[in-house]
Amino acid sequence: MLILIEVYKKQYKYLKIFFSLLILSVCIFLSIFSFLSVNQKPYSLFVEFDDAYGLKQGTPVTYKGVNIGVVNRISLSINKVVVLLTIRSSKTLIPYNSIFEANQIGLFNDIIISIKPQSNVNYSSKNIKVLGTDEMGFSYTLAKFLPHDSYIRGYKGISYDDLIRSTTRIAQRFDDPRFFSLFYLLLKNSLYISDEILILIYNSSIASQMIIHSVVSILS
Repeated sequence: MLILIEVYKKQYKYLKIFFSLLILSVCIFLSIFSFLSVNQKPYSLFVEFDDAYGLKQGTPVTYKGVNIGVVNRISLSINKVVVLLTIRSSKTLIPYNSIFEANQIGLFNDIIISIKPQSNVNYSSKNIKVLGTDEMGFSYTLAKFLPHDSYIRGYKGISYDDLIRSTTRIAQRFDDPRFFSLFYLLLKNSLYISDEILILIYNSSIASQMIIHSVVSILS
């Protein structure tokens, strides 16, 4: 009986140590996760477009080709469409001079919002000025970067629909008989003008030869 009690005590001791280590590991993991979450707190940007261009909730947002966020919400009004972007990390700074475009990419014409800065920004402590801390708890140094809740104008970028539409218009122009008649008339006039120019050059060369021959005869 005493042996069984000793065995149970040892097992209880080992279980106690195991659960203590497990709880300690969970606490360390949660601390690290919370620290990373604080340092990568997201922020929002509002972008105004003339049209939705196929944008929807969850559409990727890229900066120089790197995915940095998603479309969170789309608001429709009479004359515009306002898109709320969620940028995942406050460490992702976007220059003020950046262009926001809705582009179609890939074989399936997927829509993305691409952000492209018009020029490089010299990111150094001398050029960056701290403007304070916003209500979300992180500071923006932002004489040159977009702060939280900025309102930006967006534009239509690459669209395969527009390309197909333009190609169709060009094909329709070539099918138009008036185009061929105009092209034939232009070609005919070009040939006539080229013939006249050749005749003029030939006559000019003959006249110059006659003048040179006359001058040589007089001098001799």
